[in-house]
Amino acid sequence: MQPQEQSVARRPLDVEDYIDILRRHKSWIFGPTFAALVIATVVAFLWPDTYVSTGTVRVVPPKIPELIVSSNLNSDLSGRFNSMIQGVLSKDKLQSIINTYDLYKKDLKRMPMQDVVENMRVHDIKIIPVSTMGQTNGKAALPAFQIGFAYQNRNIAQKVAQKIISDLMGENQKETTSVTQQTTEFLQNSREAAKKKLDNFEGQLSNFRQRNLGHLPEQQQTNFNQLTALQTQLLNLNTAMSRVNQDKLVMENQIRIFRDELNQLKDPVAQEQQAARQKSEKLTEKEREITFYESALAADRQRYSESHPDVQSLVAKLAMAKKQRDDIVKDESSKKPELAAKQPVNQELLQRQRDHEAAIKRINGMMEAKDLEMKDYQNQVAQLNSTLKSVQERLQGMPVGLKEYEELMRDRDLAKKEYEVLDKKVTDSLMSTAVINNNQGETLEQIELANIPETPTEPKRPMIILAGTGIGLILGMFLAGAREVRDSSLKNLKDVRAYTQLPVLGSIPLLENDLIVRRRRRLGWLAWATACLIGVVVMSSSVLYYYATRT
Repeated sequence: MQPQEQSVARRPLDVEDYIDILRRHKSWIFGPTFAALVIATVVAFLWPDTYVSTGTVRVVPPKIPELIVSSNLNSDLSGRFNSMIQGVLSKDKLQSIINTYDLYKKDLKRMPMQDVVENMRVHDIKIIPVSTMGQTNGKAALPAFQIGFAYQNRNIAQKVAQKIISDLMGENQKETTSVTQQTTEFLQNSREAAKKKLDNFEGQLSNFRQRNLGHLPEQQQTNFNQLTALQTQLLNLNTAMSRVNQDKLVMENQIRIFRDELNQLKDPVAQEQQAARQKSEKLTEKEREITFYESALAADRQRYSESHPDVQSLVAKLAMAKKQRDDIVKDESSKKPELAAKQPVNQELLQRQRDHEAAIKRINGMMEAKDLEMKDYQNQVAQLNSTLKSVQERLQGMPVGLKEYEELMRDRDLAKKEYEVLDKKVTDSLMSTAVINNNQGETLEQIELANIPETPTEPKRPMIILAGTGIGLILGMFLAGAREVRDSSLKNLKDVRAYTQLPVLGSIPLLENDLIVRRRRRLGWLAWATACLIGVVVMSSSVLYYYATRT
């Protein structure tokens, strides 16, 4: 039978145990630590320096306030800056810089140009926004940017960084000029299209107005005003014609009076007889008829115009009655000279007769003038009636094509408003373009030139050495722990008591030959001295190489 192995739980370790473990495995702890120190030092000093040259640019606000001249550029500064950065960091621009300054010789031998350009864009070009404090005119302060380039040669790094900054400022000028010109051209084209649209609607509206002249909705009030004015003029003409008729009546009465007096003067002896006979029954009837016609005519003229058929009929009847009356008076007057011839001639009476005849002629002349005036008034009334009829027809025919007209007016107003808005935008855009062309708009200003760096930014040698040493120490402790776990022998009296459960009466130390012990110790010290010397030499060589090749 084979003996069965029994697993025994290890006893808990105390501080003395840990010190004993460290003493037993010190070579496995400090060996990897020292090796890691040497390796980290060599790596840190053989790693070539990387210098970062940086310059600072900032966005300069427009010299002319935006309240006076508004900008036609995109207000998103970050968006425009990113667009400019994309243009500066394009493949062609970076490849040109690489070829100009002969960069990345080693990388180009083992990598294609496209990968080198991408590594340059991602790792070596640094663009860092600079936080700004305060506000400008109630707005956030305009941003600033640090633009840098990392390379092993500090002078080349400074030249490339300055080149990138110069390209960025040139790209900004090109970008702003291009954008503002494109914006202005777009607005001008839009304005021209809006102008053609407005002209089209204006032409359609003009044709509609010509086809419906006088029947347009906005002319309704004008037509009403014109109708009122025409009616007022017609009323004034009727009033004037009534006044002329009244004047004619007064003149006719004067003529009648003069004629009666004249008849009396022709037969002074038979004045009493003539007074009794001067109005025969026929003449009296005609006088009543004339008076009736005059009253009826005056009443109709108040209600109707002069061209009304009733008014014209009464005027004709009145004229006929007056003519018949005059004929009756003339017949009676023809009989008087026979009686007057029998009387002796009286010079005073003859002179009065002549005066009356002259007065009658004068009044007749005035009546002829009144007739001409009446005829002129009648012509004006006829013209006013024709115009009034035309205006009334226009009012009765309104509105014509109201829906079509309203649509044309609405489209015209919208097109006009659109044109006015675009015209104002074009004017503002042209002013903004002029401001940018005169370098008075928003620009980039380099406030710090790309510097020549004095100290490298990479590598961080103390951090590399400390990190490498720490990794070596951790590795050594791991190895020491692994060896201790695998070693199941009894190391001291504590292990004997714990695992045998027997009392220890005494201990006998390990007896070894002193010569062998000294030789082993010397070999150990020799190995450690040799390793340390080699490590120091290697580290010193890497440090000397670094300072010897440092530019």
